[in-house]
Amino acid sequence: MKITRLETIFVKPRWLFLKVHTDEGIVGLGEPIVEGRAQTVAAAVHEIGRYLIGQDPRRIEHHWQAIYRGQFYRGGAVLTSALSGIEQALWDIVGKWLGQPVYQLLGGHTRDKIRMYGWVHGDTYGDYIESAKVSASMGFTALKVGIPGALNIVDTPAATDRVVAHFAGLREAVGREVDIGIDFHGRVSPSMAVRLAQALEPYTPMFIEEPVLPENVDAMVTVARSTSIPIATGERLFTKWGFREVLEKQAAVIMQPDISHAGGILETKKIAAMAECYYAAVAPHCPLGPIALAACIQMDACIPNFLVQEHVTTGEGYLKEPFAIIDGYIPLPTKPGLGIELDEAALADKVYDGSWETPRLWHVDGSVADW
Repeated sequence: MKITRLETIFVKPRWLFLKVHTDEGIVGLGEPIVEGRAQTVAAAVHEIGRYLIGQDPRRIEHHWQAIYRGQFYRGGAVLTSALSGIEQALWDIVGKWLGQPVYQLLGGHTRDKIRMYGWVHGDTYGDYIESAKVSASMGFTALKVGIPGALNIVDTPAATDRVVAHFAGLREAVGREVDIGIDFHGRVSPSMAVRLAQALEPYTPMFIEEPVLPENVDAMVTVARSTSIPIATGERLFTKWGFREVLEKQAAVIMQPDISHAGGILETKKIAAMAECYYAAVAPHCPLGPIALAACIQMDACIPNFLVQEHVTTGEGYLKEPFAIIDGYIPLPTKPGLGIELDEAALADKVYDGSWETPRLWHVDGSVADW
């Protein structure tokens, strides 16, 4: 079997789909993307394609090593994300060729269904409360919410009060049988993160995600040591090497690798194995499309330290058979490969030029705030 062509498709709202074609007619699906840099990643995919065309797609580990180590400048968001989507597509090809789900090729399933969490969203506080209630009524046992607006390096007591009141309202709305994670999105300074974490403790968040930016692991350690709330991070870390320091310093106890950024399915499974040595859980990041979600579910199925899975779509309008969430869980797929098939007719009107850009956030004085 040989790879004959790599085809990239920009898909609304902000996604990039990949089809890896072979001479045997098997087509593998992947999702290589950096949000806001889809065109750049697509260019990287086609550059990598110069190596891949003519190769046997079944040599997944070999190709991963050749792509990652084959250039003097390694890693980074763009190249590792391009590699991640390609790797997903190669697993899809091998699974289809063997007639098995990918998780069966990675040791078999360790669970029968995948726990999902619902995103709480809205334009107003009332919208957030209603969104949380709706998700809980649908059977979700875990939710996630962000913090409202930008925070200064040292902000007012009122700013802390707003964040805490927001979360307290959600806790009251859904009760204590539902886990709620809170995402600081790396917008917060270490000192403010400590202040917020201590103020939030009475409401028992499931985790605080990215309390600070991931570049300075010691700053995250400071936050982790200050609170009993579990710290989560990983969406902006790449490959096993990116997670090493976080685990060694125990800066977080929940790893959130993104299967479309961190290196793909097998690399994320390796990260999960590293986390297992530190008694850390894995809650994969996935605010992406249905191909990325399908890849996550295959990996979630076969790791023992899986906690919960993020999603923003079930594939409605993109897949012939969207994922079904039943009482907050997705049953394990049983079809070969990633277990999905694109709905080409529905997809046709969602194709665009890939020009979506990350929103910008500003402080009141006009200076740049972290989004």
